[in-house]
Amino acid sequence: MNHRRDKPLRIGLTGGIASGKSTVADMFAELGVPVIDTDAIARDVVQPGQPALEEIRSEFGAGVIDADGRLDRAVMRKIVFADDDARRALESVLHPRIREATVRQAEIAGGAYQLIVVPLLVESPTRAFVDRVLVVDCDEETQIARLLTRDAETQEQAQRMLAAQSSRAERLAIADEVIRNDGELQETRDQVQSLHQEYLRRAAQRK
Repeated sequence: MNHRRDKPLRIGLTGGIASGKSTVADMFAELGVPVIDTDAIARDVVQPGQPALEEIRSEFGAGVIDADGRLDRAVMRKIVFADDDARRALESVLHPRIREATVRQAEIAGGAYQLIVVPLLVESPTRAFVDRVLVVDCDEETQIARLLTRDAETQEQAQRMLAAQSSRAERLAIADEVIRNDGELQETRDQVQSLHQEYLRRAAQRK
């Protein structure tokens, strides 16, 4: 973990797909916490005209580009969640660019502490960049139900999406703090409020 006292405390927020990371991140943002979202960065680096999009076109073919010249995320999702080699090829294009942009944004974001949202933090070198790990957790049945209303077309595809990521046990093993997010939204918000005070306290101790 990183413990530089001249920098804001950096909290790595992670969780399985459809665990509610964005919901939790939004709650922290409402409290004035700078949030650096690597999913948003990932969308930026594949915008038309960006080198990453051309690399993806070269690697996967024109079929992953839609009629507007943008990455077809639904097509890409099906490819990478069905083929580990394809997923690793995509990650090799995206991850170095995402990490570079994450570091750059964190350096200028300020704040007593920052939240850096990294879905695949267990496997990511960004883990060395953060001081603490906050895991948003829910049971797999909840994840699958959410995926079926959001990203996945079938139960089988939802299961493959879960299997492509680190396991729930692996995520919890690296957690310094955990937010349970399979109850009422107010329960989640109460946990965020409590951790916000804890992180402010820890940030103040670093000075």
